Amino acid sequence: MRSAIQKRELFRSVLARDGLTVVPGGFSPMDAAMTERAGYDAFFLAGSQAAAFLYGAPDVGVLGLNDMAVHAGRVAGHADIPVLVDGDTGYGNAVNVYFAVQQLVRSGAAAVQIEDQEAPKKSGTDAGRRLVSVDEAVGKYRAAVRARDELDPLFTICARCDAIGAEDGGFEEAVRRCIRYVEDGGADFVWLNSLQTPEQIAEACERIPAPVMTVWGGEGPGPTLDEYERLGLRIVLFPVLASKSGLQAAWDLLHAFREQGTPALDDWSQKVAESPWGPAPLPSLTGTERVRQLEDEFLPSEYRRDYESTFGHTPST
Repeated sequence: MRSAIQKRELFRSVLARDGLTVVPGGFSPMDAAMTERAGYDAFFLAGSQAAAFLYGAPDVGVLGLNDMAVHAGRVAGHADIPVLVDGDTGYGNAVNVYFAVQQLVRSGAAAVQIEDQEAPKKSGTDAGRRLVSVDEAVGKYRAAVRARDELDPLFTICARCDAIGAEDGGFEEAVRRCIRYVEDGGADFVWLNSLQTPEQIAEACERIPAPVMTVWGGEGPGPTLDEYERLGLRIVLFPVLASKSGLQAAWDLLHAFREQGTPALDDWSQKVAESPWGPAPLPSLTGTERVRQLEDEFLPSEYRRDYESTFGHTPST
């Protein structure tokens, strides 16, 4: 496993690339491990998904700093790729941001995004968003940079702007804010949320003096990955890709099993068998084999388990 410092160096190398990087997101150590295994270079720990899957709550700032810092430690400690953590609004004003960033640095994460919404926040994809003033947001990012520099300058600060779709917002206001967040706040890169046209992407990437990340907010499926790259985007984020797909699969199978009984499990097993990527390797993702290796290395022989004459079984699903 890479150290936290090595993963932070890797994330900075991702930001320094000329081309596009795709970053999927979710909420769990398994989501992060699968993202790594599938060949991606970074993972996003989404606050919306942590709130939903840990508390069954909407993305309205229910999670606190301790919730996210502890959970970020679980996720970052289980994946060998950098983890970008959703820090919501920084859990208060600039003073709170200072302490939040230091907690997240200690968690082992590689980076944090802090948004410019008022608290209590709204989901970045929902209506009702309202922003703090530009000066207050700049102060938050300055505090974040100070907190980071005191512990590990390699840790990355992302300024997220939710102006598009917010009260009194719009594209021009979003770009203006992002420029301030970089030039006056010291943010390493920006997440300009909900860009709606290819032209907006190209203009934002040209005008903002730092790498730009976005989540598509326009009509339709959005640009292809090649198109995003040609437009100058540095990171395209799919913040709920891992967790939302798993949620839908569980929803479908539970309903099918309720209606059909065990034949639904046979159908599901057949789908898994036909997957070009095979079944998700849960024992490998959790490190089951490592347990036996540690037992063999460190336990006295009389305390080692008998794996030869005992057996287990694989549940049907």
